[in-house]
Amino acid sequence: MNQEDIFLQDRDLIEKWVKELVAYSAELSQGKISRSYPSGDNPFCENLKNLHDSLKRLTWQAEQVAAGDYSQTFTYPGEFAEAFNTMTAQLKERESQLKREKYQVEQEAEIVKGYNELLLELTRKQKEWILVVDVETKDIVYCNKRGPGQEELHDSAFCEVCEHRLPFRQKILGWEDKGQSNIWEIGDGDGHYYRATTFPLEWRKREAYAHILTDITDEKKKTSSLKDKAYHDALTGVYNRVYFEEYMERVLAEKENINLGYLDLDCLKTVNDQYGHAEGDAYILRFVSTIRKYFRTSDKFSRIGGDEFCLVLKDIQREVVMDKLNAAMKEFQSFDDKEYTHGFSFGVVEVKCGEETRPLKEIIEEADAAMYECKRRNKELYRRRREEKS
Repeated sequence: MNQEDIFLQDRDLIEKWVKELVAYSAELSQGKISRSYPSGDNPFCENLKNLHDSLKRLTWQAEQVAAGDYSQTFTYPGEFAEAFNTMTAQLKERESQLKREKYQVEQEAEIVKGYNELLLELTRKQKEWILVVDVETKDIVYCNKRGPGQEELHDSAFCEVCEHRLPFRQKILGWEDKGQSNIWEIGDGDGHYYRATTFPLEWRKREAYAHILTDITDEKKKTSSLKDKAYHDALTGVYNRVYFEEYMERVLAEKENINLGYLDLDCLKTVNDQYGHAEGDAYILRFVSTIRKYFRTSDKFSRIGGDEFCLVLKDIQREVVMDKLNAAMKEFQSFDDKEYTHGFSFGVVEVKCGEETRPLKEIIEEADAAMYECKRRNKELYRRRREEKS
């Protein structure tokens, strides 16, 4: 083979190598690292083959880093290797930081979960009802009396517990008040009472009302009992002086027309001294029982002293009151099953509150003066009876 043939042969080989180089470098520049290597005898591609190996190694390491293996390092010298290794070190540090933050968040979430479970358990065990009602749909979106996991059921009616124990549920569902908060009382018509503390709030991005319902039936009964004790005479059960004065203050302020009767139980001191206070109490009770027979339950009968009583009567004529008291007095004086005298004295004053300007004290003094006139006549009666017996 002459020299020209050798040159032509070398030229064809070089052209082949150059084409391989161009194609190889083009594919590598496009990131196609999965292609096969060029022919092993191409000296022009040696450096590209080394680059290809580095890219394949780098790709594998990047996949490992993406999978969470931050121990990967690029061992080839150069700026790229330094940047890659710095990145993996930062990612490793960031992963450690995220793990610490995750652990902290999980711990806090566990604490919050525990608190929530404790709070739910405590609210379920409370006597109070805690109800949240959706303003628009009127659904109960929360009820602490529901079982575990059922606190936030959405329905249009109460569960059996609330339906049975809160028969006034429709008043709760229908509550509408744009005020900030309200405290109100509600009864079930069966002698039970509840105090409702109601306030608007946002529940899961919806307008709602929260109602905290406390059973105050016992509290009401105690209050009523204390009020009864404060306003009633312990022995007779009729009203006492405190009630009488407060009631008369209202009557005079409201300018209502009334008849006021002032009654004095005769001979009580004699009965107490001669027969004892137990017999004196029995004497008082017989007197009260007799008076009650002749008057309405709406008439206010009060014991304002040991042997002093007052009657306050509305919507009745003075003459009718006088007739009733005279009848009651005759019946009481007719008792002869005891050795001592039975009797009481009375005076009646008509009070036209629309025209009345006098204080209560002066009205009572007028009735007291009329009572003493009756007492004078009774004393004469008792004297004659004693003479007749002797």
